[in-house]
Parts: sequence; C-alpha cells; structure tokens
Amino acid sequence: MSISRTNATFSPPVMEARRWLDGVIHPADRPLLNVSQAAPVDPPPAPMRDAMADMIRDDAETHLYGPVLGLPDLRAEIATRWTAAYGGEIRPDQVAITSGCNQAFAATISAICTEGDEVIIPVPYYFNHRMWLDMAGVKTVPLTVGDGMIPDADAADALITDKTRAIALVSPNNPAGVEYPSGTLSAFRDLARRRGIKLIVDETYRDFDGRTGAPHDLFVDPQWDDTLIQLYSFSKAYRLTGHRVGAMVASTSLLSEAEKFLDTVTICPNQLGQRAALWGMHNLDDWLAGERLEILDRRAAIEENFPRIAAKGWKLLGCGAYFAYMQHPFDMASDVLAQKLVQDAGILTLPGTMFMPDDVAGGAQQLRIAFANIDRAGIAVLFDRLENLTL
Repeated sequence: MSISRTNATFSPPVMEARRWLDGVIHPADRPLLNVSQAAPVDPPPAPMRDAMADMIRDDAETHLYGPVLGLPDLRAEIATRWTAAYGGEIRPDQVAITSGCNQAFAATISAICTEGDEVIIPVPYYFNHRMWLDMAGVKTVPLTVGDGMIPDADAADALITDKTRAIALVSPNNPAGVEYPSGTLSAFRDLARRRGIKLIVDETYRDFDGRTGAPHDLFVDPQWDDTLIQLYSFSKAYRLTGHRVGAMVASTSLLSEAEKFLDTVTICPNQLGQRAALWGMHNLDDWLAGERLEILDRRAAIEENFPRIAAKGWKLLGCGAYFAYMQHPFDMASDVLAQKLVQDAGILTLPGTMFMPDDVAGGAQQLRIAFANIDRAGIAVLFDRLENLTL
C-alpha cells in the first residue's frame, strides 16, 4: 500500500517540541526560557507598522493579486542592493519574491528535481529542507561536516552521482550558527559547476553575519547564474514572520520554471508583506544595523558564559547568527535530555536528533540554542540553569 508524500517525512520539530510543554507548570521564579525557535517574537518596529496601516487603508493594490514573481519595485531594490553588497551584477529579472524562504527552497527543488533525484546537504541540516525533499520524492544525501562545523567540497564531490541535482548550503548556518568562509563557498561553486549541478545558498541570516563586507564573492563571477541559486528571508530582518516574504536569486530560465510552482501554490506573494519589505529597505537601514549589533552582542554573551559549562563537559560546536550549537556531556540521547530540560530547568530547546538522519552519528549528543529572543541577561540565566543542572 502506497503512502502519501506527507507520510514520508517527520512531524514539524518546533511543533513537536511545543507539545513537551503540555502539563508542565513553570514556577514564577523560574519562567520558561524558550530557545527553540529561530524567529523573532516581537512585531515589526512601530514606524513600519504605521506605514503598513497606511498601505492597508490607502493602497488598493495591497488587497489584490500581484505578479507571480513579486512586486517589480521590490525585485529591483533587491537587485540594486545585492549588486552593491556583493560586488557583482544582479538584474531585477534574476530576482523572484516568494512567500517566505521555505517556499523559495521548495520552488527551487521543484524547478530542478524530479522523482528519485538527490540533493546533498551538510549535517546537521535545517530540518524543513529535509522535510521538503522527503515530500518531493528527492533523496537527501548527508554530508558530514569537518572542523568548525564547516563542510568540505572534496568530501561532497565523492557523494555526487548521476542523480545529484544540487548541493544546498545555509550560511550563516542553521542550526550550527557558523559562517562559511568565502573560500568554502567558492570551492562548492567550482565543484557544482564542474559536475553540472546547482549550488543553493540559503542566506536567511545574512543580515546578522559577524563579518564586515561581502561574505562571499559568488556574484562577482559574470556567469554566476549558471550554477548559483541564492535564497533569502525578510522575516528575520524586519520581523515580518507572519507576512511570509522571501526571495530567490537565480537565472531567468530557472525562475521561469519556479514561476509555475509559485503560481500553483500561492498565485502571488503577500502584497502587504512585500510593500512592508520594500518600505523597510528604504527606511530602516539604521534600525537594522542596530538589530545586527544586538544579535552580535548576544552571540558574544554566549561565548563569554560558555566556560561555565565547558568545565562540566559541554562543548560549543558553533555560534553565530541566531544559534549556539552544543555538545552535551550526559549519558542520554539529546531528545530525552531536551524533554528533561523542560521539566527540570525550564528550558525549551531542540535536540540534535531533529537535525540529523537517524543513521548519522552525533545528533544524540547535540542541542541547538536559538538566542534570538533572549537578551544578554536572559543568556546569563540560561547558563545559570545549565551550570546547576543535575541529572
């Protein structure tokens, strides 16, 4: 008996983790620290919300269907900014707007893959990427990362078969937080081009990269669009999580294929969200720079506090963007530990088992801490609880 595509994959990890809270009472002096989800919980800044209210009231187009590939002015703004930021040439017709970055990934896979194809992904992976590949009938080929949680292009080369259609990377990485060196990304681009496959680079967290200047030179290559597909999200930059606005940057021929998927699924991206994203790009540069500095300070707070638990056997495997990825010292699987942390320490986090295939070692000793919604003081409390944990 055949099963549906949704039955071919696992349940959404964040939703599963939230069920661990059922029936658990958190004392007033130990409120829950939710470090499970990599998304801001605050609304967009007040000036943006005011502008959005004006759009709803005064701009009739906000309420109607729009172009499948997105608002032309937003596509043009991304092209202009990306050209300046990365030092290469990106045209508006090489940009598509999507209903969030997850949809950008889904549209990409639908445009380049068919039943039984393969996509190489470093592990630990972003679980929604694995889920979509499962539901698309595409095999996930895990690439074990090396020192510093950085993948190696030569190791990926050995995994390529005649069914491989792409290598998908996330930098800054989810779940490990690490920022892939420019040379690493160039090596993967060269590999993908030589082997005739695509390189997908998800830069959802690019606005919180700790480096100055362009994080890579992939767009400097005049022929970048024969190999590279870049994905992006406005959810993290402007807290537009509920409005679902993402982007994909690729060749016009690939976007023409993706357009078929996007037209069938959503017809057009959210009109209000697109206009808000464009308004943000025009008006919130200074605000976004401040948000970046805040996230970098939280990253520093993680690194400053970590020696407190390193003395107890913990290891910091990666830290950056919204994430700290840790190895725990306990003689139990991380999915068991994560549920005990809810009850014994008032911490909701995700275990490494949610970011790894069952047949790849490592996830049972790992945890992901998402620190987007806890400030420096909250991070100190987090480490107080981890330091005093007794199991």
